[in-house]
Amino acid sequence: MARVQGRAFLIVMDSVGCGGAPDAEAFGDAGSNTLGHVAAACADGRADVGRTGPLKLPNLDQLGLGAAIRLASGFATPGLAATPKGLWGAATEVSRGKDTPSGHWELAGVPVPWDWTYFPDTIPAFPDDIVAEVCRLAGTAGILGNCHASGVPIIAEHCEEHLRTGWPICYTSADSVFQIAAHEEAFGLDRLLQLCKDLAPMLHARKVGRVIARPFTGGPGNFKRTSNRKDFAIAPPSPTLLDWVSDAGRETHGVGKIGDIFSMRGIGHLHKGKSDSDLFEHLVRLGADAEAGSLTFANFVEFDTLYGHPRDVAGYARALEWFDAALPRFFAQLRPGDLAIFTADHGNDPTFRGTEHTRERVPVVAWGVGAREVGLRGFVDVGASVAAHLGVAAQGPGRSFL
Repeated sequence: MARVQGRAFLIVMDSVGCGGAPDAEAFGDAGSNTLGHVAAACADGRADVGRTGPLKLPNLDQLGLGAAIRLASGFATPGLAATPKGLWGAATEVSRGKDTPSGHWELAGVPVPWDWTYFPDTIPAFPDDIVAEVCRLAGTAGILGNCHASGVPIIAEHCEEHLRTGWPICYTSADSVFQIAAHEEAFGLDRLLQLCKDLAPMLHARKVGRVIARPFTGGPGNFKRTSNRKDFAIAPPSPTLLDWVSDAGRETHGVGKIGDIFSMRGIGHLHKGKSDSDLFEHLVRLGADAEAGSLTFANFVEFDTLYGHPRDVAGYARALEWFDAALPRFFAQLRPGDLAIFTADHGNDPTFRGTEHTRERVPVVAWGVGAREVGLRGFVDVGASVAAHLGVAAQGPGRSFL
C-alpha cells in the first residue's frame, strides 16, 4: 500500500520571542525576553487583568515551550515546567532586522541579504522626494505626521485635520516601513490601497521593506482602526519554502498576513479574517481538510499588534492563554504523519521600554514527531525541516532537524 503523504503546518505566533539573542545589545534590546517576562509578570501578580495567577499554557508547554525558553535564554519559566512530549528547541536569526519580513523569510529558508532602509527619528522623517510622490499619487497638497509614531496616537493627533484637509497621515517606526493612515469613507479605502500600491515600487527600490495601508473609521475621540490593513511588502530575494512546495506540485495555504509578507509568491490559497479568532477557525478547518502533502503557513498577528506594541502585559498573557486553550481543537483534526511547528518571527517584549519589536531568539516546538530536543538552531533550519518532512528539496542554507 502506498504511504499516505503527511502534511505540514508552520504556525507563527507573531512576536512571541524567548530572549537570548546573542546580538540583542546591537539592536538596543539586551535583556528583552517576551515569553520569559510575561511568565514572570503573571507569577508575580502583575498581569491580573482579565486573568489571574501564573501563565497557563499547558498544551504548548507539553510540547516543550518552557524548556525552549530556558534553553534560549536561561530564564526561569514559572508556570511552564512540563516535561516535553514534543519536539523542542529555539532558533536564532541572522538577518539584520527584527521585523516581520526578515523573520518570516528566514523561517522559510531565505535570510535577508541586504541592509534594510530605516527612516531617521526626526521631524520630518521622510525625504522631500518621497513626500512629493505621496502628494502626487494622492492628489493632495501635503501630508500629515511625517515622523516616527505608533498608529493609535498618530491618528488621534491628526484625525480632525485629516478629515478637514484630506491629507494622508504618514508615519514610520523602528522597522523598515512607510505607513499611511486614512479614513475609509472620507478618504476612501480603495484610494488608500491604490496609493500604497503605487508608492511601494519607489520605496522597495530603496530597500524599505513595507508600505502599509492603515484604514480607520469614526472621528476625533471615537475613531477605530479597521481590519482592512494591507501590507505591500518587497518580494523575497529568492525562492522560499512556499515556492519549493508549490513548484513541487503541492498545495500551499497562507493564513492571515502570509500573502502580504511573501507578495503572494508560492501561495495557492489565501485565508484571511478580521481577527486571530477568525484565523484560528481557518486553521482548524485546514487541519481537517488540507490536502495530503500540503503546506499551511499561518501568522497570528494580534500578540504583536494588540499587546506587544502597546506594552500590555496582561493582554499579551490573555492572548497566549486563549491561543493555547484553543489548540486541542486543532490537534484533534491532525492525522498520523502530519507535522505542526509553532514558532515566532521576532520578539515584542511588553515589559520592555519603548513600543517596538525586540531582538530575541524564538521558540520552536512541534507536534507529530515525538519527544526530542533539537537544541539551538537557525531560523533557516525551520524551513529546511518542513521541506524534509514533505519530501521536497530545500534550496536554502538550512539543515533539517527532523
